[in-house]
Amino acid sequence: MAMGQSKQFLQLLGTPAIVYTLRAFEQAKSIDEIILVCREEDKSKFDTCVHMAGVTKPVVFAQGGTSRQQSVFNGIKVCAFQTEYVVIHDGARPLITPELIEQVTKDAFTHGAAALGVPVKDTIKIVDAQGFAAVTPDRSTLWAVQTPQVFEKTSYLSAVEEAVQQGADYTDDCQLMERLGKQVHLCMGSYENIKLTTKEDLTVAQAILNQRNTKRSKA
Repeated sequence: MAMGQSKQFLQLLGTPAIVYTLRAFEQAKSIDEIILVCREEDKSKFDTCVHMAGVTKPVVFAQGGTSRQQSVFNGIKVCAFQTEYVVIHDGARPLITPELIEQVTKDAFTHGAAALGVPVKDTIKIVDAQGFAAVTPDRSTLWAVQTPQVFEKTSYLSAVEEAVQQGADYTDDCQLMERLGKQVHLCMGSYENIKLTTKEDLTVAQAILNQRNTKRSKA
């Protein structure tokens, strides 16, 4: 993004992106507590955003790790002891809704592990080392995976421990489970549930938020 600050704090219609994420998890009935995994130097900013979002649920901070896998593991280690399922979400996906959180959580209760996703719209090419198209996968079988991704806590922790023993470090939590023989069910997400990755995403995100605000005002 090259904006000089963490993506979670970028302004969307004058509000930090993470505030929208926090509001969605505050409103989702299946969520009992919120774990914020972050760098120590960002903790005070996150704390301000928690208050801005009006969060009333318990909020616990965890130290970010050197990789996504380590960061998620750090977060899960501080979950309440009685936690049975963990809902892992990218803070930079501010357009998530309480309804989608409930949908994927319910799906995980049925299957043990679930993630949001959407069918890809474009034809995907696998390229070789020289940049030439080598393989064209069947688009009907391809989905773009989103978050939240929901897992039974004990199964996820077992998968992480096994990955560490193997010296593996995965950038996607579904991939972590899959590589260790666990099945993850995909349920329909939303094309609006974008991740802030490039500057263009900020324009798209604000357009979606404006559209949502217009719908609410007419309701």
